[in-house]
Amino acid sequence: MQSYKSGSHTRYDIKYHIVWITKYRKPIIVGPVAERLRELIRQICQQNEVTIIKGHISKDHVHLLVSVSPSMSVSRLVQRLKGTTSHKLLQEFV
Repeated sequence: MQSYKSGSHTRYDIKYHIVWITKYRKPIIVGPVAERLRELIRQICQQNEVTIIKGHISKDHVHLLVSVSPSMSVSRLVQRLKGTTSHKLLQEFV
């Protein structure tokens, strides 16, 4: 059974499978970096009312299956996820 979410005049079930890789596929997402990245992704999704259905962080890429409202574009979501995590991880680990 499909579970739809409702707005004032809409019913929707929008899911995106988002994948991104590290530069040159370098295996740098390990240990404390991976744990911090997981925390940051959860925090950003919670702030933007995005539900994480499934996620996986590998040493050189990230997979996310998320459910979003129609008001959130996929490009804006990816911009927030990649931009914020990149900025904070560079400040904390470099």
